[in-house]
Amino acid sequence: MERSLESQVGQAVDAWLRWLPRWEPASHRGRVAPCRRCFGSPVLSAAGLGSDVPHGVQHGLSTRVKAIVDHAVADYTSRNLPMLQRELDQQAERNRRRSYRPAEGLEPEFEGMPLDPDPEPGAPFLFTLTGLAAEEDATIPDLPPLSDAAKAALRQEVGLADDYANMIGREVCAILLHHRLRVQAAVAEYVEPQIAALLDDLTRSLDAPFDPREPGPST
Repeated sequence: MERSLESQVGQAVDAWLRWLPRWEPASHRGRVAPCRRCFGSPVLSAAGLGSDVPHGVQHGLSTRVKAIVDHAVADYTSRNLPMLQRELDQQAERNRRRSYRPAEGLEPEFEGMPLDPDPEPGAPFLFTLTGLAAEEDATIPDLPPLSDAAKAALRQEVGLADDYANMIGREVCAILLHHRLRVQAAVAEYVEPQIAALLDDLTRSLDAPFDPREPGPST
């Protein structure tokens, strides 16, 4: 029997809560571009994860919730939107022909994240995972073109799928409101102390910029 939406959301939050104690602040340079999945997400707002919460913490929850919405939309599409389903099946079959798929099979904390770090001026990469995937994709033939009438019909079905996704998204957000307290309690227990420790280290480094074992600058 298909689990209820309430059950799916509850289990997604439970899984995120089990993962959260393993989270640690990133030690590498942050990215410039915001995450399109998390930036301004109503899901995160409903869960009580504001912009002051590190992105890695947000992403693990938003990805798990997105999987619930995607599954619901996929089920709706398979039952009600035959043309869109056929197009998706063809695209899935095309994707399976690629031997290199670096963005697939990732844990929720990494799904949807950029495959490569931001480039640094004057230090080009020898190769990137994104570039390798694009080279592989270029070898696979494109799907056959659609007629104008088929494109119009497909756009209509895509619109219906989007409407359904928005409806499920609103229901999910309403359910997440009931999980806000335990989400915020977990952030207070596992995330905020680590952020406070980082700020303390930064304050100490600013107060004492020189190693006390080394002579200071000459005057």
